[in-house]
Amino acid sequence: MSDFTPMIKQYLEIKEQYKDCILLYRVGDFYETFFEDAEIASRVLNIVLTGKDCGKEDRAPMAGIPYHAAESYIIKLVDNGYKVAICEQLEDPSKAKGLVKRDVVRVVTPGTIISDNLVGNKDSNYLSSIYIDGENASVSSLDVSTGDTIILRLTNDIDYIYDEIVKINPSEILLPRKLSNTKLFQRLNNNDRLVELMLDDEYDLDRYRKQLLEQYGDNTDLIDKFDNVSLMAFGALLNYVLDTLKISNLYLKQPEFETKSKYMEIDNFTRRNLELVESIRSNKNGSTLLNIIDRTKTAMGGRLLKRYILNPLYSVNEIKVRLEAVEEIIIKKDLLNKFREHLAQIYDIERLLGKLNYNNANPRDLIALKESLKVLPDIFNTLCGCESDLFNIFKEEIDTLDDIYLLIDKAIVDDPPNTLKDGGIIKTGYNDEIDKLHYLTLNSKKLLMDLEQKEREKTGIKSLKIGYNKVFGYYIEVTTKNLNLVPSYYIRKQTLANCERFITEELKRLESDITEAEIKLTTLEYQLFMEIRNKIISEIDRIQKTVFVIAYLDVIQSYAYVSIENNYVKPEINNGDKIIIKNGRHPVIEKLDKKNLFVANDVNLDNENNLIYIITGPNMAGKSTYMRQVALIVIMAQMGCFVPADHAIIGVVDKVFTRVGASDDISSGQSTFMVEMNEVAYILKNATSKSLIILDEIGRGTSTFDGLSIAWAVIEYISIKIKAKTLFATHYHELVKLEDELPNVKNFYVSIYKNGDDIVFLRKIMKGSMSQSFGIQVAKMAGVPEEVINKAKRLLKSLERSEKNFNKIHEKSPATQLDIFSIYTNKIVELIKNIDINTMTPLDALNKLNEIKNLLTGGDQTRDEQNKNIG
Repeated sequence: MSDFTPMIKQYLEIKEQYKDCILLYRVGDFYETFFEDAEIASRVLNIVLTGKDCGKEDRAPMAGIPYHAAESYIIKLVDNGYKVAICEQLEDPSKAKGLVKRDVVRVVTPGTIISDNLVGNKDSNYLSSIYIDGENASVSSLDVSTGDTIILRLTNDIDYIYDEIVKINPSEILLPRKLSNTKLFQRLNNNDRLVELMLDDEYDLDRYRKQLLEQYGDNTDLIDKFDNVSLMAFGALLNYVLDTLKISNLYLKQPEFETKSKYMEIDNFTRRNLELVESIRSNKNGSTLLNIIDRTKTAMGGRLLKRYILNPLYSVNEIKVRLEAVEEIIIKKDLLNKFREHLAQIYDIERLLGKLNYNNANPRDLIALKESLKVLPDIFNTLCGCESDLFNIFKEEIDTLDDIYLLIDKAIVDDPPNTLKDGGIIKTGYNDEIDKLHYLTLNSKKLLMDLEQKEREKTGIKSLKIGYNKVFGYYIEVTTKNLNLVPSYYIRKQTLANCERFITEELKRLESDITEAEIKLTTLEYQLFMEIRNKIISEIDRIQKTVFVIAYLDVIQSYAYVSIENNYVKPEINNGDKIIIKNGRHPVIEKLDKKNLFVANDVNLDNENNLIYIITGPNMAGKSTYMRQVALIVIMAQMGCFVPADHAIIGVVDKVFTRVGASDDISSGQSTFMVEMNEVAYILKNATSKSLIILDEIGRGTSTFDGLSIAWAVIEYISIKIKAKTLFATHYHELVKLEDELPNVKNFYVSIYKNGDDIVFLRKIMKGSMSQSFGIQVAKMAGVPEEVINKAKRLLKSLERSEKNFNKIHEKSPATQLDIFSIYTNKIVELIKNIDINTMTPLDALNKLNEIKNLLTGGDQTRDEQNKNIG
């Protein structure tokens, strides 16, 4: 270290404290990186890698970025998985004695980004912290940019903890180091998220309780809601963010304590399979429920809508409150239009407040806040035309914030600069000293001309003039022939050949005022801006309450607008066990597939006679669409939204499960079938009689006998043990016999029109079953070569002659068991039974084997003859 230059020594000392970060080291107008950091920055940011003398023989690799454009570079580094430490100059380099003092002023991580790029973005950016103690666990999550805080209390169930984390979708996760060898860490670390392992001795309950008091004051009611486990999770989160942002106080909303019973549970498989907020096919834009129903006008409303989709309500009363509000503004469409017009003028207040709180806001942010507050009285007046319970709550909760609007309107110019450095921020009339300085800077030339005229009149020297140069500053110039008229208060400054130059006390004061006015003005304007900021921050609780009303109102109007746009109806919600949907439609597919008229279908499920639908029919006929649309309609109803149907009665469900398609999980070494079985196991373990289950093609990833046995057993288990409403699509036609065995199982099929070898999908769900899957016809529609199709037909015909659908033995017991599945004919069985091995000669044995072989291949001809005929 002793061989390095002083600057490089300082860099290395600071870097030692932030080994896990890319250190951006401020040097003048640039942030520089050195050594390995420079090589990384050069590669990731595509900037030139140079070198700098460092005191050693080899130059230190160096790469730099301009400080005024640093944000975009920092975001790119963070997006590529790096933490970034920002090291600033702590003193003016021109006044520093020796090496400029520097230190890290904040660390940027994926979960602590505060950026202009986030303002107006409808996605949340959560940082999550997990803590587990014995049988209890907690997940705390914070969006630093909006203050959204969520506290979850859970049991120590790795699957459930992981599922909640995936739902929150944090960009960064804090985990005690003692959990680094657990299955939870392995699963979290396989995702594209930064998992930060915290030292175990950092977890200090007393320190965390003290920090909680500092953040929320003496709000004992709130603090009492934290048990020790949730306090450890949340305390670690607070401590990490405070340390990262290098501040003493965070921008936080009141925490939301969420429990299982408050919302419908939707596991990760189901969220993915139903494409609620993310498309399985990344290249398919608009193919999610969120895309279809998001007609929000504000970023806050968009973020809240996403949360409501992922967390449908379970309380019938709460759902009805939302539905009634939606219904009212559908009927009063003029109010809906007014709400949309007003909301369109509101900026992302949540994140603007975050920027203010973290001292990251500029004057234009205040104007955006003012323009947003300007429409609050109009929104309140429009709410006064509404009568439903939710709108009455909005009227009570909303604050028009007139005082804050007037403060900004009076203080900040309408079109301010983008930075605080350049002045020109404060309006005339707000502050006397500012007005004076404004006057000086804007009217300095006129003031000098006025003084010049005044001195001419006082002295009688008509040729007197005021001038300026860089050496002497301002001066009064008098020609030699008029020197006798110079008054005594003139102070000689300079003698020239034909004139002399003087100053006066008044000119000195004016010069001082003019030369210092710009500096004073910038400083004073900054001070006043900070005073205004602090006044706004002091009212943050009032603003946050109003912001929530605005976001919630935006969600409700979005529900109403999309319901009118897409012809949705108000569902009837109750605590019963029925799901009755008349002419239901898939909300996404009906909008995406505009070439074809969507075929609506009914469903009538209950916990008695119509518990399970076994649905047969060809691939591509619409089985999966039908099942998904039932699940989506239930979810939409419990979100408090109208639904795509002619009529719907929904008995609230506690959980929705789907098993629709699967793929290999290469990262954990699991096959498609293992992934499928994991999902099935999860469903059977967690479903209740209040759940809705969607199962598509269970058991197709293994042999026919295995798969059919598993599918049969799963249906029986649901029917007898769980009693959850279930839609079960299958190509195992043998399963339709369960309708005769289980009183709550019903068969349905997707109808088609068959014309010779061709089929047309009618996509209508009908009572009954279908005995074939028309796979060859579907292959033909897909464009499989005719030669392959013809060969497949001949093979199918041959196989059908030799196949027997079912040979099963039932045992009368609470759970019907399927003991035998056989494709062998009774004739073969009898033939084998009648063989007398003791009396058979070798030739007899060969003949008998040939006889069995012929039966298996569909006739008395030889296999060569059969192949010849088929080919």
